[in-house]
Amino acid sequence: MRALKIYQVDSFTTEKFKGNPAGVVVNADGLTDQEMLYIAREMNNSETAFIFKPDGTDHEVKIRYFTPKTEVPVCGHATIAAHYVRAIERKLNSSTVFHKIGIGILPVEINKENNDYSIMMTQGKIEFYPPFDRQVRDNIVNAIGLKADELDPRCPIQIVSTGHSKVMIGIKTRRKLNELSPDMLALTRLSKIVNCNGYFVFTMDSEQKDILTHGRMFAPAIGINEDPVTGNANGPLGAYLVKHGLVKHNKSNFSFTGEQGYAIGRSGLVNVTVHLDNGEPEQVKIGGRAVIVFKTEIQI
Repeated sequence: MRALKIYQVDSFTTEKFKGNPAGVVVNADGLTDQEMLYIAREMNNSETAFIFKPDGTDHEVKIRYFTPKTEVPVCGHATIAAHYVRAIERKLNSSTVFHKIGIGILPVEINKENNDYSIMMTQGKIEFYPPFDRQVRDNIVNAIGLKADELDPRCPIQIVSTGHSKVMIGIKTRRKLNELSPDMLALTRLSKIVNCNGYFVFTMDSEQKDILTHGRMFAPAIGINEDPVTGNANGPLGAYLVKHGLVKHNKSNFSFTGEQGYAIGRSGLVNVTVHLDNGEPEQVKIGGRAVIVFKTEIQI
């Protein structure tokens, strides 16, 4: 028997029961894949992060991520949660930590602010897939519960990835965004066809000057009907907005704040920075705050 230390953390918020909840197991060394899957299922968050000691000299910490159904290569809100807990436990100063995750070894910035922390993670390689053909596009639109005239005509429906791909779907109004009730079975079937599990519906219809976008993310194929606040959707969205000329920037950097989760009562904020090379998106960072809801120990 051994004691596992487990935290429940709300990411992309400073209010408990807002933002996106993630489990964090801080001493995961020795756990089997099946045990991690059982723990993730028991925690029943969209993702649980498992922290391991490094297995090489090129990183300081290793993290793996599990949904209640499967392992995923990277997760934005669970990364924020894991590094927030690690910073609290170790009383870290502002610093950069290199972590090894399913998409490689990448830096994470720990920013100490008034005895609390914000976390900024560098995401993986930006990849744009071709826009879908008309038939697949129409199937996605119907499954989401949209009509053609509710789409933002500036926004092609396509997959974008910074490590964990998402289908980007731009619409005109926030009102429609909040009304959406997708056909989850249809989205699950489509995921096998398009080879992508997440559908991120967003709008630039915002009434707040400091918030550029509002979004919702659906991923029923991996057991997440709706994810409250998704780093792996808002990050690619930043690259997408730059790529399609939907925002102004200085040709080297573009930053914005995206809101997500309002429709399900778990609103949170994601800070996104896109670094550009010759006007093209080259690298994405996402970050935000977090709050610990509880911590516990279990014997296993």
